[in-house]
Amino acid sequence: MKKYLLATTALAFSVGMATGTAWADIEIATAGPMTGQYASFGAQMKAGAEQAVEDINAAGGVNGEMLVLSVGDDACDPKQAVAVANQMVSKGVVFMAGHFCSGSSIPASKVYEEEGIIQISPASTNPKLTDEGGPNVYRVCGRDDQQGLVAGGLLAEEYKGKNIAILHDKTAYGKGLADATKNVLEELGGSAKMYEAYTAGEKDYTALVSKMKQEAIDVAYVGGYHTEAGLIVRQMRDQGMSTQLVSGDALVTDEYWSITGDAGQGTLMTFSPDPRKSDAAADVVKKFRDKGIEPEGYVLYTYAAIQAWAQAAEAAGTAEPDKVIPALNDGNFNTVLGDLSFNDKGDVSLPGYVWYEWSNGNYDYR
Repeated sequence: MKKYLLATTALAFSVGMATGTAWADIEIATAGPMTGQYASFGAQMKAGAEQAVEDINAAGGVNGEMLVLSVGDDACDPKQAVAVANQMVSKGVVFMAGHFCSGSSIPASKVYEEEGIIQISPASTNPKLTDEGGPNVYRVCGRDDQQGLVAGGLLAEEYKGKNIAILHDKTAYGKGLADATKNVLEELGGSAKMYEAYTAGEKDYTALVSKMKQEAIDVAYVGGYHTEAGLIVRQMRDQGMSTQLVSGDALVTDEYWSITGDAGQGTLMTFSPDPRKSDAAADVVKKFRDKGIEPEGYVLYTYAAIQAWAQAAEAAGTAEPDKVIPALNDGNFNTVLGDLSFNDKGDVSLPGYVWYEWSNGNYDYR
């Protein structure tokens, strides 16, 4: 099994003063794009992490010790993610609820493995994260190959005989998702008329849209983030195209509609079952909304990542990573996402992906 104990020595812990009356705080962290074009997702993670820490501390902490949260900004940049990981090492962090982008989580995971820090990503879906990651790496979200199975199936069944474009932004997340979708489409007897890469961060995708128009594309699958997908669909409508836009879980932010306006009407996307609608999350959802925070997207996934780690640390009787890992491997955890466990790769047992549709500024089950 992959999830053997970390070979490295766990970080040293202060277990009390000589009197035996004082306990150290436990340093944990979250990291994601707190700035930059994907900052709406960083805000989701930060909100989820802060509320989880607040609630856990209010209930007595973890093994009687209070949690202290650090927030790292990687801007979804791989080099910056490694720098953030090293910053967290210097702070004595024992657990990272992050990162967001797969292209950040994967290189940062090497630092966490070397330094004996547990990582549970709320959002990174590229299979390589857990397929190739160390025994300290987990996620509470699904995988691109699961998401691609659902997306490729829809393209093959509902758009049989139609002109399909598969687009990606060259990132670990976007290309991985696009390729997984393309592979399933082809396995089911379909094919893509176009397979194109675009550059994230640009504002003008007119050339790409014009090429799709020339090829009479009926449906465009976008492996990428909401910022570029929103601009692509808006520019398609500007050119009079009625092409259906289909994408993945990186569109689960209200900012998508802020970019598209009515051009986003009918956009389809895959995402896990909405935890806001579950009884398990009702009390926590109310807390967020009472604070004026809508717990969309990855807010509750970040909250759940911290819940799972905290329950494993309680079961282990310590926050030392080499003791918490077996508890994570063997445990079942009650979270805002529902009851969950992890397999031997560190992937979560939760249900996979379902379809959502954007309509009048909101997304809901299709």
